[in-house]
Amino acid sequence: MTDKVEFTLAELMIVAASEAWRGDGELLASGLGVIPRLGASLAKLTHSEGLLMTDSEAFLVEEPIPLGPRGDYQPRYSGYMPFERVFDCVWGGRRHAMIGPTQIDRWGQTNLSCVGDYAKPKSAMLGVRGLPGNSINHINSLFVPAHSRRVFVEGEVDMVSGVGFKPERWDDGVRRDLMDIRIVVTDLCVMDFDGPGRSVRVRSLHPGVSFAEVQEKTGFPLVAAPDMGETTSPSADQLALIRRLDPHDLRATAIKGNPPGIRTAA
Repeated sequence: MTDKVEFTLAELMIVAASEAWRGDGELLASGLGVIPRLGASLAKLTHSEGLLMTDSEAFLVEEPIPLGPRGDYQPRYSGYMPFERVFDCVWGGRRHAMIGPTQIDRWGQTNLSCVGDYAKPKSAMLGVRGLPGNSINHINSLFVPAHSRRVFVEGEVDMVSGVGFKPERWDDGVRRDLMDIRIVVTDLCVMDFDGPGRSVRVRSLHPGVSFAEVQEKTGFPLVAAPDMGETTSPSADQLALIRRLDPHDLRATAIKGNPPGIRTAA
């Protein structure tokens, strides 16, 4: 009998996030934030070796760079990747990013600009940044550390920073073939937009989470995928890679309290 593998919620979410890039081939993988970055890194080291990854500055690297202080670690560079080449990837659909928006609606529209009325917001963030161009030109996945109705809003997002699947928002003749939203990873589940009419489906529930709880914390109706099951737990090998990629345990700070990955009844 093998010993039971223990893991945290952050580690479960990293493994779930890594699946976003499965089968992508030679795309530029960009994980924005601790868990998305570790998910992209884990994908490159396991099931998707062809992914392109940078040192977050100007070079491509052969292997993902660990988070935090690196000590005597030396990156293995494989090529020059200035902004010009990055934008070539972005505009040509050769990138897949995982981002963490402030709001998401049933159409997949995302907001990272402001909450409340745009003219007089309750709170203002950093603006739309590069999301309009990124969301329309390449694949994106979404990361939500705290699943709630404040994030998954009932109507439209307060400010459309990133495009979604709402037909009325698309002008005739606008190219749509490069845009897609692959998956949404939250602290409760994994979802996608592959339900009927691009409705939001729950693909898997994290251990100890019910569909009813996810629906209660979402501002719009959800659909259970026909094969909805439990989110796959990390293996011992995956956990070893995660700990090598994040030697300072920065992942523990990305989820409030970072509870065990298998939740028990309250």
